[in-house]
Amino acid sequence: MTTDVSPAARPPATPPTVARRGYLAVEYALLFFGAVLGYVLAGSPGSPIPPLLLLAGLAALYLRRRPDVDRRTWWGWAALRTEWVPMLRLWAVAAGVAVVALAVLAPERLFGLPREAPLLWVAVVLLYPLFSVYPQEVIFRAFLMRRYAPVFGTGWWLVAASALAFGFVHLIFGNLLSVLLTLAGGWLFARRYRRSGSLLVASAEHALYGLLVFTVGLGDFFYHGAAG
Repeated sequence: MTTDVSPAARPPATPPTVARRGYLAVEYALLFFGAVLGYVLAGSPGSPIPPLLLLAGLAALYLRRRPDVDRRTWWGWAALRTEWVPMLRLWAVAAGVAVVALAVLAPERLFGLPREAPLLWVAVVLLYPLFSVYPQEVIFRAFLMRRYAPVFGTGWWLVAASALAFGFVHLIFGNLLSVLLTLAGGWLFARRYRRSGSLLVASAEHALYGLLVFTVGLGDFFYHGAAG
């Protein structure tokens, strides 16, 4: 197993007690699965953006008050210099696959948003990374992978815990495709964050794939208003 663990994913120096680990495991399940399931069963009322921003703010406050959290986690510009080439290379492959798949299977969808609503597409490009991507990365990467490392360790179980929670929350959109795509994306973003320790790197990669989805013609699968 690789040992490329960034300071952002390391557990506290003092090992937690069994009772503490059990408490954190229950908290993880209730917060990332129980609360989401309750929201879905209630009909996914209202926009998810306000609660997302609130939770991200609380998560950021928790992290900033912890003396063992590396302050470089919040941006991590230096890590971007080493990660952007492999990140863009993988994204380019995914973009090519997505365009070809839609061109063959659903050509009417291809580039639908930029073709039919270019101003809305520009707004998504500008606002989505700021009001959706970065808050999600604070919660599902920086917070989750710090707080629950005592439960899952610092290896692939922690990456899986982040990916599962990230994929499951997309049940609010009411379709299986959004869950499957974000499950894969969550694994990729958690793995990148674990290696780089940079929210900037994880957010940049998340934004690239999110904007790809909205650009190629799959955005309605990630639109809360379409959940009904």
